[in-house]
Amino acid sequence: MKLSVGLKVANSLSLTPQLQQAIRLLQLSSLELEQEIQIQLDSNPLLEKIEEQSSVEALATFSESEQDRKDLTNELNADHLPDDLPVDTDWDDVYTHQPTSLGSAEFEERQDNRQGHLSLKEHMLEQVNLLNFSTVDKLVAHCIIDSLDNKGFLDCDLSEITYSVQHLLQSMDYDEEVEDDEVLVVLKHIQRLEPIGIGSRNLAECLTVQLENLPAAVPNRREALLLMQHYELLISNELPKLVKQTGLNAEQLKAAVDLLKTLTAHPGMEFEDRSSDYQIPDVVVSKKNEHWHVQLNQDVMPKLRVNSFYANMIKRADQSDDNQYLRSQMLEAKNFIKSIDERHKTLLKVATCIVEHQRAFFEIGPEGMKPLVLRDIAEEVELHESTVSRVTTNKFMLTPRGLYELKYFFSSHVGTTSGGEASSTAIRAKIKKMIADENTRKPLSDNAIANMLKDEGIDVARRTVAKYRESLHIPSSSERKVLI
Repeated sequence: MKLSVGLKVANSLSLTPQLQQAIRLLQLSSLELEQEIQIQLDSNPLLEKIEEQSSVEALATFSESEQDRKDLTNELNADHLPDDLPVDTDWDDVYTHQPTSLGSAEFEERQDNRQGHLSLKEHMLEQVNLLNFSTVDKLVAHCIIDSLDNKGFLDCDLSEITYSVQHLLQSMDYDEEVEDDEVLVVLKHIQRLEPIGIGSRNLAECLTVQLENLPAAVPNRREALLLMQHYELLISNELPKLVKQTGLNAEQLKAAVDLLKTLTAHPGMEFEDRSSDYQIPDVVVSKKNEHWHVQLNQDVMPKLRVNSFYANMIKRADQSDDNQYLRSQMLEAKNFIKSIDERHKTLLKVATCIVEHQRAFFEIGPEGMKPLVLRDIAEEVELHESTVSRVTTNKFMLTPRGLYELKYFFSSHVGTTSGGEASSTAIRAKIKKMIADENTRKPLSDNAIANMLKDEGIDVARRTVAKYRESLHIPSSSERKVLI
């Protein structure tokens, strides 16, 4: 019996904590990076932020003001004081009210709360509470308001409102029965609150309610109400049928449509939360002397260093627990600073490469966008595709044409008749421009746009044009057609 020994060789890849930290920092946005730095500053005594020169100057100014204050104090302590002393303080500088646990908030705070942006439902409830509604009607109104969507339309059937109200009444031990007609009456009242047309079940009802609330003397009001009775024909732009059904001539029809255009199609949109999600650029691109320059945003670049006081203490070279702790913290601080530095170097390298590839975009706009994929940048900067993906995620570039995420500059390609490639972003821009310049009475079909692109050397199918058009939220040619 023979004995044999088998040897198996296997390769394994392990990530060091330093490398894991560098990868994690690489994919953080500027805001997330700021938060991470603050966490490190709070937890590591060896790490500190370099103060700006302006702070040093402010400190010096503060010292001078302290000296002036001491001189002023000496003058005030003199035996003789002048009759007229300059008043350089007021009551707020001397006494500041602090609310207690039993007290109310400051007036300024209450004022800020009052000036806060009301939501649609809050605005409607304030008006309903002022109406002389019964308990049941008020409950119906609350259920209707809870069922409004962001556009201000009623997002359910009347029967659902009736069922909800009936269920609530039963839970409150009310014996009253609620019918759909009662709900409709309350709905009519709500539709005439501000903004007019709120709670409508469709666009036609919304516009009709607004027209009915206009003064009778408004020109073309009657004609517009007549048009709303044939709303389907108006939407489909069937002008001959519309003229036949309403008895209006072309001039009256145009005047009525112009009046409809002045109305609010979505009354609830004005209450939309407009809080802007501000993005801080990580990279700034500018043109100087016909050359495009790329640089990191200095305002978001952290300036960190190892605390010199604790670093000198480590030089004692003893083996105490305190010294060992400081050594480990100093190592972590150095690794963190190195990771931050590598992050900025990689970001600058990738951004510079993107600008070089997309120079035409910065010169002429989206129509000049070139096809670009992660692999192209990865091969050029000698990085892995996953690294480039992390660098370009949630990173923004400020350009003369606006603020863009780095991933915006990557797009798929479409073949051209000359054998080259065209960016899908550039094709979308061309389609958008063609539609913007079209004759609204004879809008361009997807097939016509495809033929026009083919004339420019871009070979795309009609289905591709339709897909790009829909991604731009542009309706079809039949929906864009204007007959009046």
